[in-house]
Amino acid sequence: GSLITLSCLSHRVVCQVISDADPADSVQDNGTSDNFWITQLESNYGFYIGLGLAVFSSFLIGSSVILKKKGLLRVVEKGGTRAGKDGGHGYLKDWLWWAGLIT
Repeated sequence: GSLITLSCLSHRVVCQVISDADPADSVQDNGTSDNFWITQLESNYGFYIGLGLAVFSSFLIGSSVILKKKGLLRVVEKGGTRAGKDGGHGYLKDWLWWAGLIT
C-alpha cells in the first residue's frame, strides 16, 4: 500500500492505503448511507444546544453583575464603607451580593 502524509500546524499524520475500493461499496458496507439523516440531525441539534448554552450563560453572567452591583449599592445606602480602596467588607454580609456571586 501507499503512504499518505497529512500535515497541519500542530500535527502530522501518516496514513497507509491498504487496498483500492469502490466508494459506493464502502458506503454500503459500513451503513453510513442509511444513517445520513441522523448525522444531519445531530449536527443541527448540536448547533441549537450550543446557541442555547451561549444565550443562557450570557443571561447568567449579566444577572450576576447586576445582583452584585445592587448588593454593593445597598451597603453604601445603609452607610457602610465602600468595598474599594477604603477597605470595607460590609458587602460580605449582604445576601443580594452573595446571590450575584453564586449566579
